[in-house]
Amino acid sequence: MKGLIEDFTKHIANSIRISDGANLKAAPNNINNVLICGLGGSGIGGTVVAQVIADDIQVPVTINKDYKIPAFVNENTLVICCSYSGNTEETIEMLTHAEAKNAEIACITSGGKIEEIAKAKKYNHIVIPGGHPPRSAFGLSFPPLFFLLKNYGLLTNDYKAQLQNAITTINTAEENIIKEASAITEKLFNKIPVIYADANYEGVAVRFRQQVNENAKMLCWHHVIPEMNHNELVGWTTKNEDLAVIIFRNEDDYFRTQKRMEVNKTVFEQYTSTIIEVYSKGNSRLEKALYLIHLGDWVSYLLGEKKGIDITEVDVITNLKNQLANL
Repeated sequence: MKGLIEDFTKHIANSIRISDGANLKAAPNNINNVLICGLGGSGIGGTVVAQVIADDIQVPVTINKDYKIPAFVNENTLVICCSYSGNTEETIEMLTHAEAKNAEIACITSGGKIEEIAKAKKYNHIVIPGGHPPRSAFGLSFPPLFFLLKNYGLLTNDYKAQLQNAITTINTAEENIIKEASAITEKLFNKIPVIYADANYEGVAVRFRQQVNENAKMLCWHHVIPEMNHNELVGWTTKNEDLAVIIFRNEDDYFRTQKRMEVNKTVFEQYTSTIIEVYSKGNSRLEKALYLIHLGDWVSYLLGEKKGIDITEVDVITNLKNQLANL
């Protein structure tokens, strides 16, 4: 896992090359909305990209993490099915439902049944290198989403350049990222992380929560601002030093949201002494998101290492899949 995190920017660069060379065709119908289907490490890319492109794309983008798909899907819907293994049962079922609705279908995978279906039915698809735990393949599985959306004429910004800039930003800061991650790890060890972020960066918070769950084998939760100011903030009423707040921040977060974060801290301080603020680096929303994601990946790894556990194993998920296979 350590080596895979170290190779994050190499994965992004490789994925750019693969995606750039993909043989993609135009849609026969106008695209009026987008549905991105995927779960876990394969699905988080859709969550992040939907927020990154929110100020650019002119059609609605919905993220789906279930077996079923929404009723609005039709021949004018672009359905992107993301499954790193190509065998995620929920994603395969969503693909089947999308076919029944004559949707425009595109796939991102490293192989498996989804690659077989995409090739047999000539769906647009981008095949990325396989063999890694899905959560560690984010750098490979995330960039193709931009290329697919660009192919369908849904994006105007140059996300390829932004991805390349993110590579430079992360590589230049890597030593400091690891140092900061180590310091954060010391503060989070033996604590329950409570993760907050601006609503526009919820994907970053979700990714960190998932990585802490899988790599460090720890429970935690996340929420976003300003929404949590209308509910969860009231729940801070009991002193609990087992809780550790971590806030992902960006210098260009909306000014009223930044003020909310400052006021929130005065509440948190009454109930826990561990409050960590993490600031992004980069010029675009994409760069900043990838910087924070990479830093969070390091924290999740270092927490697992400090606990002395097998960071890669996910036996409980494997057991669940085996039991489902018997249905």
